[in-house]
Amino acid sequence: MRTLRYTLGSPYARGIRVLLQELGLEYEQEAELTTPSAAERATASPTLQVPTLWDDGKTLWESGLIADYLLATYSVDSIGPQPLAGSIARAGSDWEDKLLLATIQTLGNVATTISQMKWSGVAWQDNDYLTRGSERLPYLLDWLEARLLDTETGFLGNVTAVQDIFLTCHLRFIANRPLDLDCKLEKFPKIKALTERMEARTSFIENPILWWDPKVIGYAEDGTTPLYNTD
Repeated sequence: MRTLRYTLGSPYARGIRVLLQELGLEYEQEAELTTPSAAERATASPTLQVPTLWDDGKTLWESGLIADYLLATYSVDSIGPQPLAGSIARAGSDWEDKLLLATIQTLGNVATTISQMKWSGVAWQDNDYLTRGSERLPYLLDWLEARLLDTETGFLGNVTAVQDIFLTCHLRFIANRPLDLDCKLEKFPKIKALTERMEARTSFIENPILWWDPKVIGYAEDGTTPLYNTD
């Protein structure tokens, strides 16, 4: 059985969950509510990373690689408005499209690092390295905005690309966590339109943002409202 192990709240995991649904692939979910020990994580991958995907005898980690594998392995239904793109890069634009994905994942790395440090008691404003990370965000968004043609299409044209999916997951992660970060998307109308369009897709609605911080012990019956340890 195809299995995905992931941490609740991870924007990278949300991107893979969305992609699996877009591809119509069933899978078993191993969702981690708390961070396991290094030894436990090492049973999934030597990098201690999640999401980790088990599929057809393969064990894969790193969300961009997992996305590349899924698109290369399974057929895409091209019917419907802005259907899923069949690969992470277009023929003749390989390096440009892969650079787009790498840059989007860098934005995600900034956000998740700041988030992890916050729960360790370190605010980005109090740390030079994290402050420099926060200063990268407007430059990253400005560069990405310039690579969208208009407010109606995504990074690879009139399709839904992995790049569109991951950028939306990372930006919604920032918007829905108390990180004291404001991406000021009103300054980036093409990105703003893209993320709103992505969040309206069934795959996003049915794979909502999941909250996590050290005091969360579970979720309410709606599947999205966190329950906190009040002791």
